[in-house]
Amino acid sequence: MFPILYDETKIAYGQVPQDNGMGVLSDSLSCKITEERNGSYELILTYPSSGIHSGELQQRRIIKVKPNHIDAPQLFRIYKISKKLKSSYTVYARHISYDLSGAYIASGTAQTAVEACALLSTNYFTLDTDKVVSASFNVYEPSSRRSWLGGKRGSLLDIFGTGEYHYD
Repeated sequence: MFPILYDETKIAYGQVPQDNGMGVLSDSLSCKITEERNGSYELILTYPSSGIHSGELQQRRIIKVKPNHIDAPQLFRIYKISKKLKSSYTVYARHISYDLSGAYIASGTAQTAVEACALLSTNYFTLDTDKVVSASFNVYEPSSRRSWLGGKRGSLLDIFGTGEYHYD
């Protein structure tokens, strides 16, 4: 499956579009997706300056692509575009779940992993778990919902033990 470009205003959260959006990026020179366990999930696309959609590549736009042979197509938001010499662009995009970095939570508590996932969910992003662990989870300062997934004291991974996030 070739990457497909979408206008960010045409994407409804919680839905993966099924059409070809602004167009299929079939003339891409390369498309590499890196997914680190509970870490970064990013796309790097090399696209020719002379490509049919080169003028439509803009920050905040969405690229849909199948990240591997197992997972369903995923959405990635463009955050940086740089020109390589005069012949191509390098497009950097993060998984749409990074939009949770802009979704803030003031405070809250949960006593189970399931409750904690519900607490961090939004109208657009749902977190769920198969863990049946009980522990006290406390959001004690206004901060982004994504910051509570892991990497800081008191995060989901810190309180409920190791696990692996799967984004879809």
